[in-house]
This record gives sequence, C-alpha cells and structure tokens, in this order.
Amino acid sequence: MSKASIIGAYNTQFGSFVKKNRETKEITDLKSIDELTYEAVQGALKDAGVEGKDIDGVWVGTCAPGLFANQEHMAALAIAADPGLRYKPATRCEDACASSSVALYDALYAVESGRCKTALVLGVEKMNLLTTKGVTHALATCSHWESEGANGMTFPGLFAEYAKGYQAQYGISDEELRKMLAHVSALGYKNGVENPLAHFGAGGPSDKMKLFTAEAVLNIPDEKNPMIAAPLRLHDCSLVTDGAAALVITTTENALAISSRVVEIAGIGHSNELLAIKDRDNMYEMIGGKRAKDLAFKEAGITIADVDLAEVHDCFTINQLLCTEALGLSKDGRAGYDYMEGKFTRDSECPVNISGGLKSKGHPVGATGASMHTLLYKQLVGEPIGVKPSKGQPEIGVTLNVGGSSATNCVSVLKRLK
Repeated sequence: MSKASIIGAYNTQFGSFVKKNRETKEITDLKSIDELTYEAVQGALKDAGVEGKDIDGVWVGTCAPGLFANQEHMAALAIAADPGLRYKPATRCEDACASSSVALYDALYAVESGRCKTALVLGVEKMNLLTTKGVTHALATCSHWESEGANGMTFPGLFAEYAKGYQAQYGISDEELRKMLAHVSALGYKNGVENPLAHFGAGGPSDKMKLFTAEAVLNIPDEKNPMIAAPLRLHDCSLVTDGAAALVITTTENALAISSRVVEIAGIGHSNELLAIKDRDNMYEMIGGKRAKDLAFKEAGITIADVDLAEVHDCFTINQLLCTEALGLSKDGRAGYDYMEGKFTRDSECPVNISGGLKSKGHPVGATGASMHTLLYKQLVGEPIGVKPSKGQPEIGVTLNVGGSSATNCVSVLKRLK
C-alpha cells in the first residue's frame, strides 16, 4: 500500500471571536465560521504551494455547526474558499471532537486507494455565538443522549467519572489527584503562553495570573476556580474556542517530487469505544485509545521509544493522564506522578502538548484534530509555532485525538521524510 504525506498546513488564531453585551445579552460575531474556513483553506494551499485546481477532493471535519453557528452543509461552504475548488467532491465528517482526525483519515483512504492524488482536509468550529448553557447543550448531544445528556450529564461530569474511576483503581487521594491535575494545567499554560495562536496566549488570563506552576494553580481562590464536576474544577477544563486548521496531503511519491517539507502519515489507528459509559468495561483507562495506539504503531513500525513529540487530547486534565498512559509514555496509574516529577516538558525526551494543548491553545471541537496534525507538522519540518523541544529537531510525532467521552479514538504517527 502506498503512503500519503502532508505537504502543507495552516492553523488560524484560536480564541473567542465575539463581542458579548452583558446587559442586553447580545452577541456580535467578530470572525464568522465562513471567515475561519476560508482563512484556513487558503493558508494551507499557500503553505503547500498548490492551488485549488490541484486538489482532487475536500474533507471537512466539524462537530455541531448547525447548533453552534446555524450552518450545516459545511463541505459545500468550504469549496468557496478558492475558485479552483468549485465542482470538486467535498464531504463532511463528524465524530464529535475527533471530527477532523476522521476527516483526515477519510482523505487518506482516498489517496492511498489511488482514487485521489491530492486532498485538502479542513477542521473548523465556531462555538462562542452561544451562551454557556447553549454550548453545554450542543456538546451534550455528543454523549449518549438517552442515558447521559437527557439526564443532565455534561462532559465535565462524564470525565469526572473517569477521574473517580482512576482514583479508585489506583488508590489516589483527592489531595494527591488535585496536585497531579494542577501539574497538567500548569504545563499547558506554560507552553500555551508562548504559542502565538493560542486562545490563552501571551497577555491572556493564564499569563496575567502567572499560572505556570502547580503551586500557582493550586493557590487560585475557589471563587475563581470553582468545582465544575467533582473532582474537576474550572482550571481542569479546556476552553470554548473558535478556530480552524487545514492540511494538504498527497501521495508520498508525489510529495517527495514536489515539496521540500514532507511529513509522512506513517501509521494510523482508529478505534471506537461504546458510546454510553454505562456499557464500558471500566472508567479508569482508555481501552479504545490503547487499541488505536497499537494499530498506529504497528503500521508505522515504531515503539513509544521512537516518539519525539506528542499532542494529546486534554479536554480535561484527567484525560491528559489517560492519554499519556494510553500511548505508553507512562505506565498505568503512573502518569500523574510522572507529571509531578517534571516529565513531558520541553526539556524531556518526549514533550507532551508543547502547543499548550486544548487546555491553553484552545478546543474548537471540530478543528482540534486538524490542529494537532498541523502543529506537529510544523514542528517536524523545523517551523515550530511557539515552543520547540530543547533536545533538538524532532523526527517522529504522535497525535491522540478523541471524540466525545473518549468514544472515538484516533492515533496518528507522523514521520519527517525531508
């Protein structure tokens, strides 16, 4: 089977691109879903050195644009970004927060099959047009509605179940868990403040509060860090973000012929867990994530020792622990201790979430997978956006992107060829 490679990518600024009137509750859109889409598509085409006419198919990952921004039919919207894309086949993919990783995989299948030579992949979400209540509802539709969303279960609540299951399985006290999660938050904030595209970048809340150590996070007053779903507090939660990212992929043979910045998609793993958490074997490990990792690593012919950089899905701090263990960077039950010992920083053998992660970079749900791949691509070709690893130029990077309550699990191994 022939492989596919990334030859260009682009990430928009992430943030809350609205103006909200507290008195009237009126919300003014400052950067629409159309604008985010067009910017990312045009940026990726330019970065790859190709034009719309060179693209054989477009795949769009977006989670709930109808609820968030009153815009369905996003595949048709995307082709308006470039005149050369008109009449090209375009498809929307939806798998909650993993939507654009799945869009990338569908594009990959088309390229590897020979049906398509060069493909464009977009991830986009506009979340901040809704109130907090509206966002909570839209996200809850990505849970199992009958047993979870309809009964008031929110995503903080779902991942709190993982946190409680993890504590019980490994005998971790409330105080100890809080320290572990504070180290995760602080690492994200420290990395994110140096990412010029991050939602919580320089001059943002985490920068103003100097939340770059676990002690600083632990010392946030309770009124500014309230309990959302015990044991998870506000600063254990990722951000409600607007943003987009896009990539251009082509056959590796074509990539090596036309580009000087080639990163091969060396292996992928896509594994789906049962949607309802009540139906799962346990709530202390990402079983689907581990299966996805095994598939991706086997295809790429690597072990975790070969990985130089990882971007994982820290929608909640507990999930960063679970992802770290799912990839094999930590032994089961040990990730929290590893973070407390200072592992996975920019100075480590394998930094984790050097972008700032969802916690600091932001989490425009449908765009997150594409953003992970985009920022890893930039790191691997020597054009890092924000922090770069202290150990030198990375060659192999891994993404672990999940959808819903880790129901959809996507692991990609990216390998620089030149």
